Amino acid sequence: MSISRRQLLKWTCQSAPLLAAPSFVQASIQPKSQDQFRALKLRNLHTGERADITYWEQGEYLIDGLADIFLMMRDHRENEVASLDLALIDQLHHVQSKLETNREIMLVSGYRSPKTNDDLRHAQDGIAQESLHMMGKALDFYIPGINHRHVHKATLAVSTGGVHYYRKSGFIHLDTGRKRRW
Repeated sequence: MSISRRQLLKWTCQSAPLLAAPSFVQASIQPKSQDQFRALKLRNLHTGERADITYWEQGEYLIDGLADIFLMMRDHRENEVASLDLALIDQLHHVQSKLETNREIMLVSGYRSPKTNDDLRHAQDGIAQESLHMMGKALDFYIPGINHRHVHKATLAVSTGGVHYYRKSGFIHLDTGRKRRW
């Protein structure tokens, strides 16, 4: 299945209720800092896709930027796109800011369809049955050229959810679930 940018934007507008939420909900998801804009430089490890995406500008989330991020973080095995928790995207930006870097963030895993998650659970240990990846609330990443321990410490400093450093694989798990580390 191939998805055009136009189809993705149409889908995002129809199925991303947070973007059209009442003002009291939007207030709770707005970034707290006074940044003029927020951007992420991403590369998908599995698809090779690269993008430098501005997703927030002058106090508002940009639907085109979010659609691009959702596409980059899709389940590449099923080619399935889902909306992501905006707090997750903001936390990834905060990691990048904390490290004071503009290097590419290498995406190992973003959204996972239930089928992909189930397949991975049967193929390897450590995959949660009710993974937050399936809800668009988790991602795995690393930043080439920056020591993984430094990225881990920066992620712990800015995260409001779960963080884990997979030392053998060299990537960091970040999620917007309850505050924890393992």
